[in-house]
Amino acid sequence: MANITREIPVNVPPGQVWEQVKDLGNTHRLFAGVLTDCKLEEGARVVTFANGMVVRELIVEVSDERRRVAYAAVGGRTTHHNASLQVLPGEAGGSRVVWTTDFLPDSVAPGIAGLVDAGAAALKRNLERRA
Repeated sequence: MANITREIPVNVPPGQVWEQVKDLGNTHRLFAGVLTDCKLEEGARVVTFANGMVVRELIVEVSDERRRVAYAAVGGRTTHHNASLQVLPGEAGGSRVVWTTDFLPDSVAPGIAGLVDAGAAALKRNLERRA
């Protein structure tokens, strides 16, 4: 199983970052430039990527205690795909967002890594801009 983990430093306090990350209907704004839309469904969100790809993400957990959102993407190019975003304290009052994704098949790793890297840059940019 392939794994991609990115630690994203954000110059915004963890509490403020968490308020944005846990707002599941706000996902397309946090990842603006990579995502163009997000629609909430019962227990899921449907996100549209800038390249036109649409992915349904089942919401596994939204934990205020751990400041963590976990989800499982269904459909698309993977046979298995789960991921989480966790907001942790960072340096100088900022935050660290740890984004972890596991998926099958391994052969789609380059494409998913590209999306994760673009998403990480967009997340940082949009969180800091909105603070």
